[in-house]
Amino acid sequence: MVEGFTNLSVLGWNESFARQFAVPETDGLRPGRVVCQEKQLYLVHDGSVELAAELSGRFCHEAEKTGAFPAVGDWVAVKPHAEGEAIIHALLPRRTAVSRKTPDALTAGQVIAANVDTVFLVTGLDREFNPRRVERYVSAMLASGATPVVVLNKTDICPNTATALAQLGPIQAMVQVLQTSAAEGTGLEAVRAYVRRGETVAFVGSSGVGKSTIINRLLGTERQQTGAVSQAVGKGRHITTRRELIRLPGGGLLMDTPGLRALSDRGHRGQLQLWSDESDVEGAFADVEALARRCRFRDCRHEEEPGCAVRAALEEGTLDPERLHNFEKMQRELRFLARRQHWTKMMKRQPRPSGHDPDTDE
Repeated sequence: MVEGFTNLSVLGWNESFARQFAVPETDGLRPGRVVCQEKQLYLVHDGSVELAAELSGRFCHEAEKTGAFPAVGDWVAVKPHAEGEAIIHALLPRRTAVSRKTPDALTAGQVIAANVDTVFLVTGLDREFNPRRVERYVSAMLASGATPVVVLNKTDICPNTATALAQLGPIQAMVQVLQTSAAEGTGLEAVRAYVRRGETVAFVGSSGVGKSTIINRLLGTERQQTGAVSQAVGKGRHITTRRELIRLPGGGLLMDTPGLRALSDRGHRGQLQLWSDESDVEGAFADVEALARRCRFRDCRHEEEPGCAVRAALEEGTLDPERLHNFEKMQRELRFLARRQHWTKMMKRQPRPSGHDPDTDE
């Protein structure tokens, strides 16, 4: 049971959401926020009580067609029908949404966190530290509409944090970068400063980077289960298996999410699969985009073309070749995703031949 929610404003309700709720309110519905989800079962808090909720038949039917199922952090319109139970009839438009491509689907997206103000990208300063992965996450977070903050955790086992920071390159100028040691409890005041009354923060990152340990430190209690660090691989076991909103002492809400352990299209574990378009990637690679605009040719591929500012920066050592490679790789990935989506839409529009029987035709 989520404790301490006495009104909707504490949950993050504001005038913008109230205006959107004018129509559902006339139908006898009340607003509530999804505070926990397991598959299509939800816990919704209406500012007074927590309700076990499920989707109405009509809403479920529409969501199956559009993929717009509620996620933790969403505001929904509910109607109680029994003590402690309710039916969800509508989903309010999201202010922000952190999304990824669903690992087991060709052209489907999944909302990881909805209506959050700040997203903390937690990465460990251990053998799993990967600046290219940080760039990928930052791209997704910038596309969400929320404020991204990079948290470099495990400073207690990092012999040289300055070297790690340097590897982030231009990312440091684009987003705030914090350094913490959840194990020792250092650097967490800088994180806590982002969690204000009525605002929501989300923690994302690969399994074992210490998200749950940071959350336990912020809560002052061992609420989130954590696993011991494996000496063999230097990774902690991530125990969180569901998304939920948790209230912090003094106000503010935080969201823990399961580690993103899904396989990418190429089989790399821990790699967030992007769900956006090419323009969203540009935000995390503003330096590369600025160089590209200085190229002699607008359609420069940054290979052998004369007057290529990108190649010149590589030769001068002012642009990391791995950063450029990651940028181009993510662009290719999103172009491929766009082609898949277009192809899927076209196939759905194609009329079936008369007399076609899918059970007998080959």
